[in-house]
Amino acid sequence: MHELSRGGDGWNLGYGGDTLNTAVHLARAGHDVAYLTALGQDPFSAKLKSEWAAEGIDTSLILDDPTRATGLYAISTDDRGERSFAYWRDTSAAREMFALPGIEDALAIAEQADLIAYSLITLAILPPEARERLYALCRRARARGGKVAFDGNYRPRLWGSAEEAREARDAAIACADIGLPTLEDETLLSSDASAEAVAAHWSKLGCAETIVKLGADGARLPNGEILPPPEVLQPVDTSGAGDAFNGGYLAARMDGASVQEAVIAGHRLAGWCVMRRGAIPNLD
Repeated sequence: MHELSRGGDGWNLGYGGDTLNTAVHLARAGHDVAYLTALGQDPFSAKLKSEWAAEGIDTSLILDDPTRATGLYAISTDDRGERSFAYWRDTSAAREMFALPGIEDALAIAEQADLIAYSLITLAILPPEARERLYALCRRARARGGKVAFDGNYRPRLWGSAEEAREARDAAIACADIGLPTLEDETLLSSDASAEAVAAHWSKLGCAETIVKLGADGARLPNGEILPPPEVLQPVDTSGAGDAFNGGYLAARMDGASVQEAVIAGHRLAGWCVMRRGAIPNLD
């Protein structure tokens, strides 16, 4: 989506979205990354595609919607850097991506990937039949030896009910190898009061490598260890922090790092992100 963030007395126009943020971080880490979505045919959509390509993302799987455009969100932050969002995304092209020409070819390419990463927000914007096709894609990729990573990123306003969201989350967990839930989201969605309860639920459904993100307290590893961030920071903007953690973690794991090493990499990238404004800060 397009992203509006504060810049002095005005607003800056950028871009963001949870899976996109993670894709950019993976590409910046040197991985071969393609992004599967849909954009409009307007100049703003064309600019997004060119900017993503400049980040090193393969845009060949991005479909064109002749009638829809790109979603928009605005970020506001308080004195502690905590963010809140306003969204305008009901007519975004990504919602109809599974109905567009070219989707079958794109899915056939995607199932060859070493890693497929998506989130509960991905599922929230898709109709039920499209969600089923995404689960099927994950199962085919795993059958070929690929991995699937799933982030339980819960946004209540995107769902008709918490029950619908829980059903979609659990279906995704069942076909995931790497789980990246956030305790705050899980508590809001399922009333799970501890990282241990979240990890147990995800593991029971078949996701063996579950990292429970605990915000400033760090992350819970599959062995039960709580690994805190390397340093305590005073965030400027927490937008995209969890997505940056995902990008750092997945990049390290794909490079052969241990779970512990990958969590530290995730913490460091998230720490870099929260000390700058916007979901995907410019490299410096």
